[in-house]
Amino acid sequence: MTISADRETRPRLPIVDHARGKRSPVTCRLKCADACLGPECNQSANPTFRSVVQTAFSRRALLGGAAAGAIAIATTTFERPTAAVAATGPTGLPFEPIAPVDASVDSFVVPRGYQWAPLIRWGDPVLPGAPVFDIAAQSPAAQALQFGYNNDYIDILVDEGGLTGVLVANHEYVNPGIMFPPSSDPAELRRRSEIFKAAQGMSVVEVERDAPGAPWRTVPGGRRNRRLTVDTPFALTGPAAGSSLVRTAADPEGRTVLGTLGNCAGGTTPWGTVLSGEENFNGYFSAPASTPERARYGFAQRPTSTGWETWDPRFDGTAPGYENEANRFGYIVELDPSDPTSTPVKHTAMGRFKHEGANVTIAEDGRVVAYMGDDERGDYLYKFVSKHRVNRGRGPGARKQNLRLLSEGDLFVARFTGDSPAAEIDGSGRLPQDGAFDGSGEWIALTRNGRSAVPGMTVEQVLVHTRLAADLVGATKMDRVEDVEPHPTTGRVYVACTNNTRRGIDAPVDEANPRLANRDGHVIELVESQGQAGESFAWSILLLCGDPAGAALTYFAGFPPAMVSPISCPDNVAFDAEGNLWISTDGAPSSIRRNDGLFKVPLEGPERGRVQQFLSVPRDAETCGPIIRVDDAMVLVAVQHPGEDGTFEAPNSLFPDYGATGPGTAAAPRPSVVQVWRA
Repeated sequence: MTISADRETRPRLPIVDHARGKRSPVTCRLKCADACLGPECNQSANPTFRSVVQTAFSRRALLGGAAAGAIAIATTTFERPTAAVAATGPTGLPFEPIAPVDASVDSFVVPRGYQWAPLIRWGDPVLPGAPVFDIAAQSPAAQALQFGYNNDYIDILVDEGGLTGVLVANHEYVNPGIMFPPSSDPAELRRRSEIFKAAQGMSVVEVERDAPGAPWRTVPGGRRNRRLTVDTPFALTGPAAGSSLVRTAADPEGRTVLGTLGNCAGGTTPWGTVLSGEENFNGYFSAPASTPERARYGFAQRPTSTGWETWDPRFDGTAPGYENEANRFGYIVELDPSDPTSTPVKHTAMGRFKHEGANVTIAEDGRVVAYMGDDERGDYLYKFVSKHRVNRGRGPGARKQNLRLLSEGDLFVARFTGDSPAAEIDGSGRLPQDGAFDGSGEWIALTRNGRSAVPGMTVEQVLVHTRLAADLVGATKMDRVEDVEPHPTTGRVYVACTNNTRRGIDAPVDEANPRLANRDGHVIELVESQGQAGESFAWSILLLCGDPAGAALTYFAGFPPAMVSPISCPDNVAFDAEGNLWISTDGAPSSIRRNDGLFKVPLEGPERGRVQQFLSVPRDAETCGPIIRVDDAMVLVAVQHPGEDGTFEAPNSLFPDYGATGPGTAAAPRPSVVQVWRA
């Protein structure tokens, strides 16, 4: 089923610079402050795979005995991951893969036999008193009561009985150029700047439905409904809370932060809270890169897209008393959606970097393990292991204990080692002679038992300046680690590396990042060799993404490339109840211009690696936050930045209203949460 509103492509916003990748220059400017222009923030001289292997074996030859055995943990080649469960039976979401949709098409496309509808759109009412959305009558007060802009991570926590629940959504950033017409009036620009504060953060919205499998509808004014914005108080937890690195003139104790920024992906915990990653926070500050710490996080003294630095000293990096304000962003946020009066927290124990998100599993010994990626070229893969064990009770006391699990624990960063000769990793994406890009790895401790494990850095420094700590211990530079999720039954971990068009310029190719100018990205499959909380792993590349018909070499876990849907720039990942991997994308294959989509990938049996496109989002949009419910035969996705290359006067998309008229509709693109179900 296709609902289309095709029109000619409109002129793009007048942004001159452009990234070498496939993202729109508008997205680069607004979402990540042009992080893709220029060299990497990571200028460390971390060793390549080959030098790590050579050094390790040289040390073994010198040390011998027990010490050599310890080194061997990091250098032994483990067997490649193999099928851990039987092939799945017939799926509850049968579909015929759709064909790729040309980037000029402004349509939301789903397979034959399915239909779609928006569940909630930017500006729809959330809290009591919220007005019906009117794009010509926006105000800070109205937006604070309405659904925010550019939804990313989403989840629905279903109540007992299955007919009610609560939707939680991130709101990553705003696009002034399509939210408002041009203006040079200072008072009007200030007013809009305040709206931008209210449009970001998170939303909590109650939902209900008539029967299992039926579409959801929102409950405006529901008891649990909530908006978190850039002015919402958050509590800092963990070892860095209260330290001199996070104190400001407005918060001399360093324990309460106003707001959350750049909320990208996330995760839902076993105890029913939602985690949100603060990603591109640096772009909200006009702050000179006057220290190594600021430079490492990409700060710059220039006008921001929101303009907050012109009237709020928190976002002016030169304002006396607010030099540390930026150190209070870049954390994993935890929100309890069941309690609208609870104070959300930022967990410093989990480190500070450009968090894509965090996804939690329970280790064999009962401790909690969270996997996280730092989404920037040349940055790292991380893991957090809690100090305490999960309380599996159902009472309020157990939940209270679990709400503190992420405040104490050990933080690790990954170092990968390949098992193929250097000459076989030539940057083309051609498989080495052993038939796989694979090897072993180790988790290097950054903190242990509440103390720093990095010589020369205090624990507070490690947790606030985590990138610098990871540089010092020699972590492996990756190709933009986005979502990282453990499989719910096999325990294998899937790492989405979106792309890195400067691979080979800022860092050489290696076996875990084997393609020069990696425009299409890849997915790594990781197996913990000593249990989920262990400190070594085996890994292999599951997918080398791209268009098999294009120039770049591709790989799909051994499945015939001619039989897959082309896929590029893997972003968010999810699993269905039958064990399949689902991937949402943020970029089309380098050989063609296509709209982003959602793709299913079986992980077991003869169809392992067979990529199949399920849906396609409209022009200029990114697919985010997939929810896959096989029992309900339903899929939900967040459609982010539709029509981003347009202007207010000449929109580049009309999603999702597509010309509908009446209260609450708009002749403009509106980021939305969409549900897809079998007709």
